[in-house]
Amino acid sequence: MAFRFADTLMRLTRSHRITFATLLLASVSQPLAADPALPQLKLQAGPQTFQVEVAATPQQRQTGLMGRKSLADDAGMLFIFEHKDIHCFWMKNTPIPLSIAFIADDGSIVNIADMQPQTLDFHCAYKPVRYALEVKQGGFKRRGIEAGWRVTGGPFGQRD
Repeated sequence: MAFRFADTLMRLTRSHRITFATLLLASVSQPLAADPALPQLKLQAGPQTFQVEVAATPQQRQTGLMGRKSLADDAGMLFIFEHKDIHCFWMKNTPIPLSIAFIADDGSIVNIADMQPQTLDFHCAYKPVRYALEVKQGGFKRRGIEAGWRVTGGPFGQRD
């Protein structure tokens, strides 16, 4: 297959090859936007709001934010697991630094960790949880959000 593709590419005129290369580079260099196939919802932590994508299937969770080149300040990804556990995350193939909050069923933040891009270091919940929220690194700290705060919206219901 690769040979046929390369052979076909070589048959193109020089101007077509340049156009093809330009389009290819443009598509690779563009930041990946939110995945339109993933459900989205709004979460709140105190007065702070995040518009998040939801990764609820094993495939969605495995892919997560891999390959994304940018993330809006108020964006993120909520990971939903079928069972409570000490879930751990790493940053393989993820080029942007992220912060992660591990969240209990009642919406309370158990712990927060900063994660460096392209690393295989594990970042784990301190106790069994079903939820994890990733945002741009420092996104929780800049907003004053810390362990013990309660997240509302989506699976966590509304504020009391």
